[in-house]
Amino acid sequence: MACTSCSTAKDGQPKGCKNNGTCGTDSCNKLTVFDWLSNMSLPGGQEAFKGVEVRFKNGRKQYYINSENLSLSIGDVVATQAKNGHDIGMVTLTGELVRVQMKRKKVSLDDEDIMKIYRKASQKDIDVWVKCRDKEEDMKVKARQFAIDLNLKMKISDIEYQGDGSKATFFYTAEERVDFRELIKVFAREFRTRIEMRQIGFRQEAARLGGIGSCGRELCCSTWLTDFRSVSTSAARYQQLSLNPLKLAGQCGKLKCCLNYELDTYLDALNEFPKTDLKLKTEKGLAVCQKTDIFKGLMWYAYEGEWMNWFELSTDKVKEIIAVNKKGKPVQSLEMFVSEALPDTKVVFENVVGQDSLTRFDNPKQRRKRKNNKRKKNRNPRNNAKNK
Repeated sequence: MACTSCSTAKDGQPKGCKNNGTCGTDSCNKLTVFDWLSNMSLPGGQEAFKGVEVRFKNGRKQYYINSENLSLSIGDVVATQAKNGHDIGMVTLTGELVRVQMKRKKVSLDDEDIMKIYRKASQKDIDVWVKCRDKEEDMKVKARQFAIDLNLKMKISDIEYQGDGSKATFFYTAEERVDFRELIKVFAREFRTRIEMRQIGFRQEAARLGGIGSCGRELCCSTWLTDFRSVSTSAARYQQLSLNPLKLAGQCGKLKCCLNYELDTYLDALNEFPKTDLKLKTEKGLAVCQKTDIFKGLMWYAYEGEWMNWFELSTDKVKEIIAVNKKGKPVQSLEMFVSEALPDTKVVFENVVGQDSLTRFDNPKQRRKRKNNKRKKNRNPRNNAKNK
């Protein structure tokens, strides 16, 4: 999630734009939305939509009304209205696409709770904002230690200062209800600011902190995924995945959201398969389904009492057997319907580049060991005495 000019320099900072992840193209940020309506002009006489999407720390987004008709564009740092004071955020979306996003999230400009954008942030506002952001890591370490000292079963995952520095929001996760009244007193006495405690779920925690998934890419929840749908183990069963919690669980400890991505495709494919709980009637006995292969369209059956002998049948053959069974007649045997196995076509790659074998260094190493062993025997006086 970075633009082409954000190559890393020696000090770890972006080499190109040098904006530390807040470039004007908005491609280095979390939950980036591509404005596909930006090149389209409005019809004559229609006013631009006044709603603006503003992003704060770690993907927290809110919608504001541009009541002052400021000329805003993606990447502008603005001062927004807050319950007390003002907050500093970055514009991530403007125009008609904001109307679509607000309708999707059921937010309206006519709501009483919607807040305004005051102005574009001045340099003084930005300096205060950056100074508060620099305090957050040290505060998080101290806050976690205070929670441990009070024996509270909670984890403080993130801290977010308001743009004017008048309030600090502590995001925490806990499995049970936590009485943190004493903890708030300690925080207020130590950090000298207003404190707000906000509990989030484990998936929201992973979305805020981010990370790299087992696929090698950034977490979906921290880059583009906004709605967390429930994931059940039946999704893994339909896709014939091994029910290994270590492989199926993400960094949040819950089942991976990506288990739902291909689930509909698997369910559509399984509709063409006969029901696995249906037994096939043959003259040799009843046959029970043991395994299915969705990609190849194959099913394996075994006779009752002969569970070790599996017979590979295609879905068409199984449907043919079921059609015969519905007429009240058993088939002769499964062997008559076994699909012929295709020979494995092994592709032999030729060495067209002239590369050597990967094991070209193995033989010399073995010879050196043998020579070293012979030298050790010759140096050993006992072996020399035996030879004499």
